[in-house]
Formats: sequence, C-alpha cells, structure tokens
Amino acid sequence: MIQKILIANRGEIALRIVRACRELGIKTLAVYSEADVQSLHVQLADEAICIGGPKSADSYLRADRIISAAEIADVDAIHPGYGFLSENAKFAEQCESCNIKFIGPKSSTIKMMGDKAVAKETVRKAGVPIVPGSDGPVESESEAVKIARKIGYPVIIKAVAGGGGRGMRIAHNNVTFAKEFHSARNEAEKAFGNGSVYIEKYIDKPRHIEFQILADSHGKVLHLGERDCSVQRRHQKLIEESPSPFLTADLRKKMGKISVKAASAANYENAGTIEYLVDAKGNFYFIEMNTRIQVEHPVTEEVTGIDLIKQQILVANGEKLEFDQGDIKFEKHAIECRINAEDPARNFIPSPGTIGLYYAPGGHGVRVDSHAYGGYTIPSHYDSMIGKLICFGRDRKTALERTYRALSEYLIRGIKTTIPLHKAIMSDPVFIEGKATTGYMEEFMDRTPTDLFR
Repeated sequence: MIQKILIANRGEIALRIVRACRELGIKTLAVYSEADVQSLHVQLADEAICIGGPKSADSYLRADRIISAAEIADVDAIHPGYGFLSENAKFAEQCESCNIKFIGPKSSTIKMMGDKAVAKETVRKAGVPIVPGSDGPVESESEAVKIARKIGYPVIIKAVAGGGGRGMRIAHNNVTFAKEFHSARNEAEKAFGNGSVYIEKYIDKPRHIEFQILADSHGKVLHLGERDCSVQRRHQKLIEESPSPFLTADLRKKMGKISVKAASAANYENAGTIEYLVDAKGNFYFIEMNTRIQVEHPVTEEVTGIDLIKQQILVANGEKLEFDQGDIKFEKHAIECRINAEDPARNFIPSPGTIGLYYAPGGHGVRVDSHAYGGYTIPSHYDSMIGKLICFGRDRKTALERTYRALSEYLIRGIKTTIPLHKAIMSDPVFIEGKATTGYMEEFMDRTPTDLFR
C-alpha cells in the first residue's frame, strides 16, 4: 500500500488531496512556493517542503525540485492535482523512472491524448464522433485556407498543445482567417512553447458536456455520468452541473458508452474526462480528453457518492475497482460555482489581497472546497480561483434554490469575488430553464447591469 504521497499542487485541490489521504491513513507531503506559506494545505499536511519562489516557473513547474523533495522525504507516490504538471508526460515519465508512482495515467497515455490531433485520431478509430477538421497540425497559411474553405466557415483555429482558451481563434471568412491563424500560432508559441495549430468546424453555441471516466489497471473502464460545463467565459468554466438539463436518457446512455470506448482505445488508467460539444439537435463531437482530475469533480462525487480522489489513489495502488457500471447510481442533482478573486463589474480584473472576514455557507446539501480563511492573503501569482461552492439536492430545482441560498450566506470581505455574479446567474430565467449554451455568458453580461455584481 502507498504509505506517503507528495502533493504537487496548491490551493483547494491540494487540501482536497490531504483530506482524502488522511481518511485512507496515508501520510502527506506538501510542497509549496514562498507565496503559499500561509496556505491551509501546507498547515494541514503531515510534512511540508518549500520548493522555490512565488512564480510557478520557480516552484510548481519545477519537476526537478519536486522529484528531489519526493526523494528526500521518501514518498511512494505523487498526486499532481490539476494544472501545473498534471498533464506533463515528461514529468510522469520522470516519476516512473524514479520508482515513484504517478497518480494518474501512464506517461505514454498522457503524451498520446495530450496531442489533440493524435487524440482525435485515436478515438475516431474507436467510433467516437469528431468535429470535421484538419487531419493534424497545419503549418502554412495557404494549406489552412484550403482546409477552412472545404470545411466551411466559421472555423476555429486551436493550439495542438493548448488549453484554457489560449491559442484559440474563430474565423468567419477568408478575410479574417489569415489574421486569426497567425494570432493563434503566436499565442500558442508564447503559452506552450509549441506554435502548431489545427482547424475545426466551429459549432455555434453548443453545449459543453464532459463524461467522467474511471479505469483500473485490470481492464475495467467505467463512466460516472456527465457534467454540463456550458457556462464559461473565454473558454474558462464558471459553473458546472450534473446531470445536464439538456441530455435525454437515451443520449446520456449513448454518450456514456462512447466515452468508455474512447478511454479503452487510449488504454486509460485512473480518472480522466472525455469532453464533447453537443449541438441543438443532440449531435455530439469529441473535443479532447483531460488526463487528470478535473476542478469540477465534486459535482460527480455528490451525484454518485463516489470519492474520486480516493479512487485515484486506490487505482494507482493497483487495486481493482470494487463496483461495476450497473452499480453506479445517479440519484441527485449538483451544481458547482467557482468562486474567483475577480471583479465582474470591472471586466473580471483579478482581485488579490488579504481577506478580512471569511464565512463559508453550510447546511444540508452544501459543500465548500476552499483553502481560504480570514486573514489569508491571496497571492497574485496564480489562478484566481479561491474556492468552489457545491450544492446538491434530490432534483435541479432544489439544487438551484440551495445554491442561491448558500451564495447569499457566503461572506468574503477585503477582496472582490464572483459571488454576486453567481447569485445573478442563479436568478436568471435562461439558466433556471436549463437553456445555457457556451454563448450564454456573453449574452448574460450584455443584458445584465453591472451594479448587480458589486
């Protein structure tokens, strides 16, 4: 059995892993930057080692320092959380070569599914629908224009090594295509060190639906249902829920089976997510596979009652999944709001600083995953998310009402947050009726007075 785990991350996900390990009787080692000395995961882990300066490049992205800390502290495994090195195949390979268990898929799988063009071809062979587009990276503008004309405008240009909306541009005609093509390549090169891009048909205002996968090393691959992640701003998710208010029972069943096929085609192990775009007619298309735990995993946990972080650790330990597909029940509805240190009234400008008063909501059906507390200083060096509010109930109406109530109780003073924005969304008829698509946030912001966000 794994005896000690190094947590190669920060914030709420690091704290989440500490808690799961404690319940399993596993010791934890937190690694942290100089800016995170106050963070709760550092205080609650069994051991902690500082690995560098405030910038991610000097700490959380330094694989060499993380491996050194693991060897010094004699850990058995490393949990990468999400972001940072979680989908870095080279880091996973380094762990493997040092006989340290990487809690995630094999490095070869991360490499295969991390290349979007290779991932698309892998799942296509397994019968998974994909968005019409180029067969792989497109290097020249002239070749790209020919492909765009063949597919038909609008098209979307995406970074091969991309994520989080970076290296992504939409072109509506030949006139704008050249500009957007070069902009996407330049941004991709700066963000990922890889300027390669590919081209896809742009599906206007689809749903963004993802299926949670869990697979062991003994050949069992299961899905734990879907999450609707359509409410997003600049390709960054803001609200997630399960089940999706859009999917029918038949479409859910079909997409679940296809998702298992996709994961099996990738020889997948551990937790992962298959992401799709779903159009108004229910046609769905593979986007990518995230080879890690997702920010929004608590939504699935509350709907199914399955602890995904614990399952990750048990699978990494070589254990068999103790349940089958038929054992997984979807008996609740859950909604997650990402609480970010941003000012929605001022174009979501980041709001780092020291929290004065901090009061998290509670009561039946309310869960808060956060590393924040009164007196905690939010660093300016990292992602602005400081917590997640997850509310659940027997149906969507209950979950919506509970989410609004919990947001009304959530008090964070000293900084600006997205709490008022989420309250406004929970009162919006379009969202209440379950009609939000990926274009929802732009429309919502255009028709909603910013005074509601103050």
